[in-house]
Amino acid sequence: MTTSCRGARTAKWILAVVLLPSSLLAEPVSLKRVVELALAHATGAGIAAADEQRAAAGYRELRDNYIPQLSTGAGLGYSYGFPLALEGSAPALFNVNTQSALLNPSLHDFIRAAKADSAVASLKTKDERNQIIQDAALSYAELAKWEQRLAKLQETEADANKMQAAVAARVREGVDSEIDGKRAMLSAARVRLRLAEAQGAADVLREHLSKLTGLSAANLQTDPDSIPAPPAPAPNQMAAKDAATSNPSVESAVEHARAQYLRAQGEHKALWPSIDFAAQYALLSRFNNYQNYYIPSKPCNTSLGEFLCVTNQFQQNNATVGVSIRFPLFNASQRARAQAADADALKATKQAEAAKNQVSEETLRLQRSVAQMQAARDVAQLEYEIAEKTLTSVQTRIDAGTATLHDLDDARTQASERFIALQDVTFELQRSQLGVLRSTGDLEKWALGTH
Repeated sequence: MTTSCRGARTAKWILAVVLLPSSLLAEPVSLKRVVELALAHATGAGIAAADEQRAAAGYRELRDNYIPQLSTGAGLGYSYGFPLALEGSAPALFNVNTQSALLNPSLHDFIRAAKADSAVASLKTKDERNQIIQDAALSYAELAKWEQRLAKLQETEADANKMQAAVAARVREGVDSEIDGKRAMLSAARVRLRLAEAQGAADVLREHLSKLTGLSAANLQTDPDSIPAPPAPAPNQMAAKDAATSNPSVESAVEHARAQYLRAQGEHKALWPSIDFAAQYALLSRFNNYQNYYIPSKPCNTSLGEFLCVTNQFQQNNATVGVSIRFPLFNASQRARAQAADADALKATKQAEAAKNQVSEETLRLQRSVAQMQAARDVAQLEYEIAEKTLTSVQTRIDAGTATLHDLDDARTQASERFIALQDVTFELQRSQLGVLRSTGDLEKWALGTH
């Protein structure tokens, strides 16, 4: 073989590999990998993390009121007559102010409420993680279903096309009637419809998983064997108990009710006395006329006059340190605000009870659905096995000459329909099982294998 021939063959192989569909070159992605990528890439996780950071910052903002706040600046200005205050402070070349809370019962409860809100945000982040995991797992399982259906339908399409061609030949020969030819065409058209439906659904799911995980939609293929079997269902009472204690949405509602109760307490305690620490230093100027009002008007020739001279003498450096004590006597507006906070706390408590009841009922419904879907899957499995055996039997009869092509077409169509029904029931069973796992708080452990 010449070098040019070998080069041409090599070029053909390279061109064939380059032109292969990307789906044929792609490696299947496991469910665990898809879930991990979804948790790292999904926008919902980023939004929940930002809300959690905001809640934590709100808690620190209230807590840091006990840390002295320090500010510095100057209050420069022209004075005519006695130097009046500028924005509450005397005109000064340089001033330093500090203040902090010392004893504030209202602030104490507000801080506890903010800490509970931070816990609520953490629980909502956990619930959002479960939502992302459920979305990724269901999309992955559904894509696996459509991929398997596509492979099956492609085989069925080839058989249907052969059947259509054979019946068309028999019609031309006068063996079969025109209606028989139309029936064969209808069977092939139904298979093409199923193929288009499966291909469209698979493309949409690949695009969704691509947006969820950041993977390329063209190279995304599933590995059905990577989907772990769900754990055995727990008794109804145990599942309801787990849902009431482990479900993040229920825990979030309960913690939110606690935060609202603490906030209502804080509004009531806003009518209690409070003590704040405050200090100020100011370097006063001489061009603001301070010295004109602090020079003594009498001679300092007596001991008392000397004392007065010292105390009334102007000085540039001045400082004040002390506490600010407030005793609220009457505040109708604050009382109304406290009553509104009581109503919010009561509403949050009732919402927590409703969330607990809803999750318990939903868990029971999903459990019943799992039992029903398991029975339906068993029925669909048996019907599919019977249809497969019937197809094999008809094929044997065709070989023996005791059955017609129409019998084979009917048996093949029946087997295809039973396979599709089995797939649909199996997926609905998976949907219900994942719903139970999410309600009981075991979804992440099932998807990622964590303990």
